[in-house]
Amino acid sequence: MTEDKRRRSWAEPFKIKVVEPVRITSHEERTDALDEAGWNTFLLKSRDVYIDLLTDSGTSAMSASQWAGMMLGDEAYAGSINFYNLCEAVEEIYGFPYLVPTHQGRAAEHMISQILISEGDFIPGNMYFTTTKLHQELAGGTFVDVIIDEAHDPASEHPFKANVDLNKLEDLINRVGADRIPYFCLATTVNMAGGQPISMENIRDLHTLCRKHDIPVYLDKTRIAEGAYFIQQREPGYEGKSVAEIVLEICSLMEGAWMSSKKDHLVNIGYLALRDADVFEQARNMVVIYEGLHTYGGMAGRDMEALARGIYESVEDDHIAARVGQVVYLGEKIAAEGVPIIQPVGGHAVFLDARAFLSHLDQEEFPAQRLAGEIYLEGGVRSMERGIVSAGRNSETGENIRVGLELVRLTIPRRVYTQAHMDVTAETIWEVWDRRDSIRGLEMVHEPQYLRFFQARFQPKD
Repeated sequence: MTEDKRRRSWAEPFKIKVVEPVRITSHEERTDALDEAGWNTFLLKSRDVYIDLLTDSGTSAMSASQWAGMMLGDEAYAGSINFYNLCEAVEEIYGFPYLVPTHQGRAAEHMISQILISEGDFIPGNMYFTTTKLHQELAGGTFVDVIIDEAHDPASEHPFKANVDLNKLEDLINRVGADRIPYFCLATTVNMAGGQPISMENIRDLHTLCRKHDIPVYLDKTRIAEGAYFIQQREPGYEGKSVAEIVLEICSLMEGAWMSSKKDHLVNIGYLALRDADVFEQARNMVVIYEGLHTYGGMAGRDMEALARGIYESVEDDHIAARVGQVVYLGEKIAAEGVPIIQPVGGHAVFLDARAFLSHLDQEEFPAQRLAGEIYLEGGVRSMERGIVSAGRNSETGENIRVGLELVRLTIPRRVYTQAHMDVTAETIWEVWDRRDSIRGLEMVHEPQYLRFFQARFQPKD
């Protein structure tokens, strides 16, 4: 083979230092476990799961540097040095001068919703996320989806399916008035659309339009490094920039941001970062009530130190290329057998198109929920539903919200699984695909009031 035709092998930019044994169960054991969990993968015990792709939230592997940093935890009640290290990292990498630490991202969502939203307000965004939308509603607001139409098409190859449709946003502004829009809620990668990114051009155009109407833009910064990586790879003019440079440019256009650091930063907490001194002062008062003192919030000192170090690691080009590369590897392998997935493959997960996978089932039969259960039964691989169950019910009619996307999410934790685990996952999906016509629907037998996908229970119709 000539040199120009020889393909070089690829390997992760890290080596494994600590291992955690996993248990391989029998089909009979998995059947019992799934029945006990009411066909809800969130209710499975982790000891019964072989490959856990439920979420990338708090499931990643920390680096040796992060573990070393935890030994330097300053657990002083006030003024921990780790808090100031964290503030320095947030300002250097993201450019925000004010920081409010929280125990995780949804606590930050709660605070910003309570501070900015009044009864009757409208909050536009590029597709909803479950907890964000609920916090906005509990504060008296109404979320309005203004994402481009391609985001709702699983087969669309649009490179930036998280882009905002500026015409939809202008229509909303004209209809309700800019004074009823407290902020725009932006995500750099949209989870519910399949981990799809937004372009820098669209971010800039959004910023210009919102500034014209005096509407601040707040960012859900979760997985921002993955979004920046896609800009680097797909958007003309950014191929020569580092992920860190692109991340800083995105944040320069934002008034504030909240972060679930369980994702990009490889740790188990979050924070709220701000530019506006008045909003910061309100949030700093709130955090004392709901979380803890303003210099630790919901975190221990050792956690803040691990987070500070994780911020720097999260924007390293080699790290994020390997992280996204593993997700793309799994997606391409699954799709090679004709299995319908969201295209292009996103940054944190492969999303199966459950509506096309189980095309003989009505959406009210919860095809994505059933498919997630079948994948677990087949190979002990845990995934999660992102469809009609996650969408919940219409608050006025009580009917299920029949969302356009009915998906199963296979979420890859960072630096945890090998390519061999990805191969086993793909082969498991193929086995379920081969017997798809025999799979029947589910009926819901228990439904919680809020965020039902976490605790709802089901039983098979067959």
